[in-house]
Amino acid sequence: MVSEWQFEVPTAGSKRLPPDGRYMEALSSQGYGFEVAIADLVDNSIDAGAQNVVIHFLRDGNELVSLVIVDDGKGMDEDELDVAMTIGGRRGYDGKALGMFGTGLKSASLSHANSVTVVSRTKRTRPAGRRWLMEHAKRGFECDIIDPTYAQDFVDFYQGCPILFQGTIVRWDGVKDFPQHGGGGQTDRYLHRTVNKLGLHLGLHLHRFLARDDFHITISVQDVRTGVEYANYGVESLDPFGYPVPGDPTYPSDFTAHIPAVGTVTLNAHVWPPHSSLDEYKAFGAVVEREGFYFYRNDRLVQAGGWNNFRQPEQHLALARVAVSLPNDPDAMVFRLTVKKDGVQASPEFARALETAEDGKGRTFTEYLADAERVYREARKRAGVTRKPALPPGRGIDPQVRHVIEDELPLLAQDEPLQFRWQKLPNDRFFEIDQEARLLLLNQHYRAALLGGRSGSLNDAPMVKSLMYLLMQDAFQRERMGSRLKDNIELWQAVLVAAARAELDRMAD
Repeated sequence: MVSEWQFEVPTAGSKRLPPDGRYMEALSSQGYGFEVAIADLVDNSIDAGAQNVVIHFLRDGNELVSLVIVDDGKGMDEDELDVAMTIGGRRGYDGKALGMFGTGLKSASLSHANSVTVVSRTKRTRPAGRRWLMEHAKRGFECDIIDPTYAQDFVDFYQGCPILFQGTIVRWDGVKDFPQHGGGGQTDRYLHRTVNKLGLHLGLHLHRFLARDDFHITISVQDVRTGVEYANYGVESLDPFGYPVPGDPTYPSDFTAHIPAVGTVTLNAHVWPPHSSLDEYKAFGAVVEREGFYFYRNDRLVQAGGWNNFRQPEQHLALARVAVSLPNDPDAMVFRLTVKKDGVQASPEFARALETAEDGKGRTFTEYLADAERVYREARKRAGVTRKPALPPGRGIDPQVRHVIEDELPLLAQDEPLQFRWQKLPNDRFFEIDQEARLLLLNQHYRAALLGGRSGSLNDAPMVKSLMYLLMQDAFQRERMGSRLKDNIELWQAVLVAAARAELDRMAD
């Protein structure tokens, strides 16, 4: 028993405990989103001085088989490649590098693929390659050496696209996110959805690089057998502060926050113009989630919105966005970047500094928030619109639709959300209402007609569900339905059943 507290813990030697092979599984289970993982690999290309990055989705007919990322950066020789493929390997990151921890390439890749192959060439060395195969990695960190002939052929294949004299290729095989069966248009739908989301994510988080004349990202879809390129998209910069005219002419303005551990931090505060329909404002999910701080590290956006425990998000601050460049002092611990580079943890010291932050006009940061809220409220008032509160959208409504509803309507936050479910009903009923359970049941018999033969999912038929959500607000908010509302419901039933049956007839022809 310790008789008194000891400030120093005594030791009796040391022992080396290497990680178990299962550490690779833990490393690849950090919750990387697909777009976040790809962005992490593009960061490596930027650090390598690449001017062009091409993201290839490779398909064999209807099947997606691999994903390949090619850049024209400075490349790596064999020794540098070994370091890059080592877990936690340090490549001598300088103060302006986007990489930090030495795990991104491996953890991002193996989160989404069963194997990752890296082939690289410098101006002075022949192509070399390494591969992490998850099964080998789990047996004891065994990294495969790629056959030199294949490495040369691989680089030759991408000669001029974009590799010229040097560059790096990252190849994912066994990609977990790819459709298992490409028939019935599944591959085309997956690519349409994924390429769009990926382009938006890269366009936002790398917008400062993409705005330059000497850096480009291209997403392409190519057939591995024929070489036919199905699609080719250039990723556009999406500046979250790219409005033509501010919502308040006295902004943007720089506020200065004094944080003892890191010194002075500048907060570049903006007020977006109200009712904006620009992609830079609305293309990234719910607007209320995109208000707040936009943290940058070496010009790379690492957090897009959020108040970091300074306050709670609310609709009235939807126009407030603040750009903050993180101080390059990892030992200060005031700002801690996540390994995935998709968020920042700020210490309470940052929130305290915001309370006294001021701009050159003597305005406090709290006054800035009040100005942003005022612009939002005045715009609503000028529009003469007072929208009736609605039940929160719940299970069965597509997240994109849910975000817009939350942005556009005041919600009855204390009420249970309105949910949707497919269920077997009489064929003369398109829907049924369960007021007590806040549930709107849709007739399973007509599901195929609404989906056009596509397979169903939890959030399918977003158009029909959105219209039903809007139509049925009165029915769910009233304890008793009057004769007029009941008559309207019967009218909607008849019209919707007729429309659904017409769709079934079309499918049968």
